[in-house]
Amino acid sequence: MNAKPNINVTPLIDVLLVLLIIFMVITPTKPTDFKAKIPSEPDAANQAAAPPDTLVVALDADSTLRLNNEKNLGTIQEPARLIERLAAVFAERAKNRAYREGAEFRTDLTEAEKIQKTVFIKAPRATHYGNVVRVIDAVKIAGASPISLQIDDLN
Repeated sequence: MNAKPNINVTPLIDVLLVLLIIFMVITPTKPTDFKAKIPSEPDAANQAAAPPDTLVVALDADSTLRLNNEKNLGTIQEPARLIERLAAVFAERAKNRAYREGAEFRTDLTEAEKIQKTVFIKAPRATHYGNVVRVIDAVKIAGASPISLQIDDLN
């Protein structure tokens, strides 16, 4: 006589029911909502000045480029002077070891990745998207990372 093998599934069903009960108990304890905190409008009196190492590239209405308070850094179509100036700023920061906040002691980053290279691009709302992209490309060529856009209205 050949004995047919049978699998006893009763213990498997017991384990499955125990797991189901555990998951049913754990599920309500998971957070189900996300509370977003929206900042309020800053007071003019309490508004802090920008940190001294902040780099802001501004597009003027006449298509000229500025870096912080420096003018005559080219135009949107010819950003070579801006690229040279940003590259010089980044080289000076590398020489002086001006690190990003919190990157000083990180061992997973190279020396070049630790350098503060954040650049903000500020443009009037009426500026064409393609012109802003040209400036972003120029800033990338200079070595900036990360690049942020400011949405302030410019006069």
